Amino acid sequence: MKFRPLHDRVVVRRIGSEEKTAGGIIIPDTAQEKPQEGEIVSVGPGARGDDNELIPLDVKAGDRVLFGKWSGTEVKIDGEELLIMKESDIMGVIETSRSAKKAA
Repeated sequence: MKFRPLHDRVVVRRIGSEEKTAGGIIIPDTAQEKPQEGEIVSVGPGARGDDNELIPLDVKAGDRVLFGKWSGTEVKIDGEELLIMKESDIMGVIETSRSAKKAA
């Protein structure tokens, strides 16, 4: 099934957090906080301005983003847990340098 968000909404897949602390302590699933980092899966066409012109979104599918702890609505699409949120709930896009991409 394909899902296309409307207006200025985006679909985000959470990116998992580390299961160990820096000291090597393993954190059980029940004690872990949900990650506030994700990857954009799909974006809507944009919002309409006062003049009825379409304002495109600043994010695109594939972008890694940071969002608020309580942002979005959790949904399950094709068995995968995703978030649907407005673009305004996104705090920023994580950009990696070219040298970091080559090392990975």
